[in-house]
Amino acid sequence: MALNDEVRSNLLALAHELGDARQMSILGEGNVSASLGRQHFLVKASGTQLGSLRSEELVEVDSRPLLEALAVHDELSDSDIEALLLDSRKNERALKPSVETVFHAWLLQQPNVIFVGHVHAIAVNQVLASPRKREFAERRVIPDQVVYCGAESVLVPYVDPGFVLARRIQDEVEAFRGRTGALPKTILLESHGIIAVGTHPSEVAAALAMAEKAARIFVGAAGLGGPIFMDDTEVHRIAGRSDEHYRQRMLLEHKTGPDLK
Repeated sequence: MALNDEVRSNLLALAHELGDARQMSILGEGNVSASLGRQHFLVKASGTQLGSLRSEELVEVDSRPLLEALAVHDELSDSDIEALLLDSRKNERALKPSVETVFHAWLLQQPNVIFVGHVHAIAVNQVLASPRKREFAERRVIPDQVVYCGAESVLVPYVDPGFVLARRIQDEVEAFRGRTGALPKTILLESHGIIAVGTHPSEVAAALAMAEKAARIFVGAAGLGGPIFMDDTEVHRIAGRSDEHYRQRMLLEHKTGPDLK
């Protein structure tokens, strides 16, 4: 199988895994993308559904005009964004890329990011629409949340989805990297959803699934007067343990079977 065909197949499998069956996203919610090299990538078309996404609903786009616009403009009019998205397509007959294509373009330029998944998971959004969203972003309730979602997540305040959101994600991720020296595994969008990045679709799927589980635990514990968070020393111990890194690699390698290829 040619490399581009393999990437397309893996991206479709990721979309289906994140679709309606898991209730991570319903109807036209959410999107996925995958790198095809430094200048091109595949992204879900606008208005399509993750759970039933078809090959022709993945649009190949050129990242260069998107990144150039992001570097120059703070915001764009709706008509300018429409033109930018349509002009970025490699094939002018292809469907229109997702309105969130610009943040995918930027994230896929980051080290070790080959796949990106964005969903509107129910429990995660219960927390992100609450006053306790920052606690959820910065603290951890279970060890596997540390392993798969990172020691903490970036929290992006609510802004208009699309170009403005891409600028805010860029700013918040760069601030996080400047403070921690690392790229976040998960990015939380207030009253919107969650983004996960990784080198393989299984890494993205695992991070999103674990974030949703952690959010359910957080919501349940909040109803009982909690949650009781892990101590920071425990979080950093888990994040640095070689046996946890080995277990993560084994689980992710196991996931590269038929469901993701």
